[in-house]
Amino acid sequence: FSDRTNPMDKHLEIMINKYGLASAPVTPQMFANAGKEHMEKYGTNPEYFAKIAWKNHSHSTNNPYSQFQKEYTLDEVLQSRKIFDFLTVLQCCPTSNGAAAAILASEDFVKRHKLQPQAVEILAQVMATDYPSTFEENSCMKMVGYDMTKKAAEKCFKKAGLKPTDVDVIELHDCFSVNEFITYEALGLCPE
Repeated sequence: FSDRTNPMDKHLEIMINKYGLASAPVTPQMFANAGKEHMEKYGTNPEYFAKIAWKNHSHSTNNPYSQFQKEYTLDEVLQSRKIFDFLTVLQCCPTSNGAAAAILASEDFVKRHKLQPQAVEILAQVMATDYPSTFEENSCMKMVGYDMTKKAAEKCFKKAGLKPTDVDVIELHDCFSVNEFITYEALGLCPE
């Protein structure tokens, strides 16, 4: 569409203003730059991000349906081919498709069909999209979703009457090790 700007223009503008634009693939640059910002802000070490990929690859060996089932050492993750800056190929998601489904049913239906042992109650749900701060604060962390995740999590926990320490299991998108790391913080699972 030539009658409007590319939806990624604002994202690229932030990245270019903060760290420039390299010839590497754009999406890994976006997340690596968010990681770089985190390192500058909090003193984070690139090994922290690699440990997330190491954990994820280790867990994948327990899932017969996982795309990759090879376990790697932390050193193999750190020494794998560099994609951009500190981000290595084993810290990046492969191109793939996945699916998940949830069957929503009324409480009456669940009881009538004796499904209580398998049922999961949804206490709250919140959706979020970009905030003005996503693009106004020249932050690569916010550009990749930190602020919208944080605000959505706060609203969701409030609606549910729960706090992050009440959560036993969480499933989140691990497109890049950096994304998982900053999402832990945005969800309130650990301090910034």
